[in-house]
Amino acid sequence: MRLLDAKAVQINKTVRFKEFFDVDTPPYAILSHTWGQDEVTFHGLRSGLGEGTEGLKKIKECCAQAVVDGYAWVWIDTCCIDKSSSAELSEAINSMFKWYSNSAVCYAYLADVPSMRLESISAAPFLKTEPFGRSRWFSRAWTLQELIAPRKLEFYSRDWGLIGSKDRMLRELSEITTIHQDALMGDLRKFSVAQKLSWASKRQATRSEDTAYCLLGILGVNMPLLYGEGERAFIRLQEAFLSISDDQSLFAWQNLGPGILHNIGYTGWTTY
Repeated sequence: MRLLDAKAVQINKTVRFKEFFDVDTPPYAILSHTWGQDEVTFHGLRSGLGEGTEGLKKIKECCAQAVVDGYAWVWIDTCCIDKSSSAELSEAINSMFKWYSNSAVCYAYLADVPSMRLESISAAPFLKTEPFGRSRWFSRAWTLQELIAPRKLEFYSRDWGLIGSKDRMLRELSEITTIHQDALMGDLRKFSVAQKLSWASKRQATRSEDTAYCLLGILGVNMPLLYGEGERAFIRLQEAFLSISDDQSLFAWQNLGPGILHNIGYTGWTTY
């Protein structure tokens, strides 16, 4: 796992990465966000590119918050994965649920939400019409696991003002996402695969393969990535899951592309 030295970025204005393995990994903060147009890559950050962009500002603000919270290291998907290496990208995506789960804290950065506090978020039925409930973060496929996996998750507005934490917002988050509160806290054992896929059914991915890849950790599946395979990725996901489970509710869903998943008739579960 490659981590970015938050203190080096925040205090020394330098870029320093370090590789860690399993038990040697120090406590770290991890970022959850939706990608913009000017994200800074691993090679771009090392080369000093992206100055003045929103992507670089996001990295700096994440590092600053980590330092304030007492964490020396951060993991940010845009710059901590060398995406020019298909092997590294595949390993990272297969490990991502674990990395979010093992983080000391996850910062969910909502770039489209103005400053607000938890107390200003009204209860249902108006919650989904407010900026927080309408955030793009709640509609993207990859952020589903980033909502469920972390033990400690904090939401931040576009100016990095703290909105609230997952443990204090369970009722509101369940209302927005239709995900049971137990699942939001990471206890997935009592939920069928059909229920898990239903959580993803309203979310979108830019590439159709990511419809399947974003579910690897939630379903406990590990498989190689083959970008370019299109909807076949979901078939491979089904095959990989059935090799470790006999939960037939998986077949209630099919992949219709980036749009993302379609329920084809199974009604044997409760929708939360």
